[in-house]
Amino acid sequence: MSQPPMSKPLPPSAQKIQEVLQHLGISSQVLELPQSTRTAAEAAQAVGCAVGQIVKSLVFRGKQTHKPILVLASGANRVNEKTLARLVGEPIEKADADFVREQTGFSIGGVPPIGHIQPLPTYIDEDLLQYEEIWAAAGTPHAVFPLTPADLVRMTGGTVIPIT
Repeated sequence: MSQPPMSKPLPPSAQKIQEVLQHLGISSQVLELPQSTRTAAEAAQAVGCAVGQIVKSLVFRGKQTHKPILVLASGANRVNEKTLARLVGEPIEKADADFVREQTGFSIGGVPPIGHIQPLPTYIDEDLLQYEEIWAAAGTPHAVFPLTPADLVRMTGGTVIPIT
């Protein structure tokens, strides 16, 4: 009788996200895929969904306060930085890779919406709410997890806004 193949353990960053999901009571399973999920287009192709169903985790920085701002955008959308700046009350800039890692604990291309070093002010693209299922990064450029828009709002405490 043959044994089923053992699934590989998740990398530490992805395992951390799986544990955060369990702690939050969200029954989603982190998937480690052979192909890259670094961009929204790559992620959509890897999981077989529309680009709009991919949650892009984008980190911005306030130009005056240098505070991090997390935007969870639909993979199909670009963030209107002027609108975001108005909402946060100061000019903003896209954060560089070092700042993203310092503030979240994750590298660009794998930043999840949860599990960061510290809580971040979070804004959620209202366009994500139109889908039954969305997909978010899970700590590495190859790990993702499915969730509902309601779970995304609940687990992040984010403010839903129009971002385009």
